[in-house]
Amino acid sequence: MSEHKVIDARGSFCPGPLMELIAGMKLAQVGDEIEVLSTDKGSADDIPEWIRKVGHDYLGSREEGGVWHITVKKTK
Repeated sequence: MSEHKVIDARGSFCPGPLMELIAGMKLAQVGDEIEVLSTDKGSADDIPEWIRKVGHDYLGSREEGGVWHITVKKTK
């Protein structure tokens, strides 16, 4: 059964949110969705780029009140 996990990287600056996601991906199971919360606008570009590069699924991003919500899915 897949899970939805949240990584709260608010207040962390590049490359912090990406590094936290990489650590979270190592602990996640295939099929898990991970949502990264980040106040660093660069994460909205960096995370999807890394996800595509390593072969996972980028599910989308949205910004709410200065916080980016970036959702990805572990596929392998």
